[in-house]
Amino acid sequence: MEKQIRVLIAMHYFVSMKLFAISLIFTLVASSTAVAQNDIPVFKGAVKTSRERTYSNIVKNSITKNLALPLTDSTEENWTDAFYAMEVINYKQSWVNDKIKTAFDSIEKRSEEFQRALMELLYTNYPFQFKDNVDKLFLVTVNAKIFAMCGEYLLRIDRSKTNRAKITAVVQAKSNKYFKNDEKSSYIIAELYSSLMGSIEPGNIKGKAAVNLKVLLNTSFSKGNTFNTIVYSIQRRNRNYPGIVIVKDTGNNFVTDQDGKLFAVPQLARSVTNLPGYLTNGNTPQGIFRMNGFGVSKSAAIGPTENIQLTMPWEASIQFFLKDSTIKDTIWTSALYQRLLPKQIKDYFPLLQAYYASAIGRTEIIAHGTTVDPGFYQGEIYYPYTPTQGCLCTKEIWSDEDGKRMISDQQKLVDAVKKAGGADGYLIVIEIDDQQKPVDINEILPYLKK
Repeated sequence: MEKQIRVLIAMHYFVSMKLFAISLIFTLVASSTAVAQNDIPVFKGAVKTSRERTYSNIVKNSITKNLALPLTDSTEENWTDAFYAMEVINYKQSWVNDKIKTAFDSIEKRSEEFQRALMELLYTNYPFQFKDNVDKLFLVTVNAKIFAMCGEYLLRIDRSKTNRAKITAVVQAKSNKYFKNDEKSSYIIAELYSSLMGSIEPGNIKGKAAVNLKVLLNTSFSKGNTFNTIVYSIQRRNRNYPGIVIVKDTGNNFVTDQDGKLFAVPQLARSVTNLPGYLTNGNTPQGIFRMNGFGVSKSAAIGPTENIQLTMPWEASIQFFLKDSTIKDTIWTSALYQRLLPKQIKDYFPLLQAYYASAIGRTEIIAHGTTVDPGFYQGEIYYPYTPTQGCLCTKEIWSDEDGKRMISDQQKLVDAVKKAGGADGYLIVIEIDDQQKPVDINEILPYLKK
């Protein structure tokens, strides 16, 4: 999310989010600049007093002050800023419940941006408490994205056969009436149907998941004798659990560490919202991303460690994404994207999610480190990892005394990619199963054998 990143409340939210009070943002950024001293990266915002000041300012100015305003057309933006702020710092207080009820009292006349922000907040912080309110919005909205957010919320509460049938009936009825003639809306509905089917297998890697993984890991993604650097981000369906990232070099060999063991570091593919990957600000979608060099972000949320630049299909020309200048097509189709997928699994729908997510409008997903305060998420399954707005994020720990970088899996990943031949190739995200634990490298090793 590098091209138009804008710093938000905790220097954590990106392009698709609204800016909070400008004076507050400038204050937070100015007090939290990231610099390098003697080649050791330093993030001043990690110092304990700075973290405390940041949190206090967010609660006071972005949440409490904004929600104290009566909800009107002219104050919608203040309320949406507060919603996003509560997501970022994982703020949950009982007094907010009354504000959410107030928001739903007039939800039908509120803007689509307001409705989306409210649904994001509920999906993030209140996954079960507002079923009846969301059910009503689900029945009345004619916006495909908000409709899908409502459907996903209701599905997460109850995945029973009866409830899935009920949701499916509504989806079918509204699709025929409102969404079938709009391409982006039809993509959203297709992804919602995929969620309703819930095809991934539980338990250990087996069946189709095992075939998919083995095929991907043993595909060269080459053109002639020219091999690409390939980064594999292997994830669970439950993105609360960190996945693992491994790297294949331009000689078609997996990168190893100094001891000769397969290089691997954990990587979180979870967004703050934990929404499905096809929705704005959702988890990192499955599928293929074009890897295109390294960058150093100006966002204090990402910090000074190099990131890996990624491009989604609809963000780039077909020639660039497929690395083929002979292609004459100028309009994306799923069949063009599928040229990259191995023949055995080119019709595996989850691996098309990156294509459809970008067609729907997702952009600016990268692989980066983090300077976000992990304390926001203490008690969460993924702690001390920090979620993002849908990027791939590795763990970094910064000293609360002097701000120096102490641990950086991101630097290890960048070094491995450079060792592999550089960030010119592809990054592939794939879910393997629904085990409720982090991905372990020992699960992956058997599938590296040709």
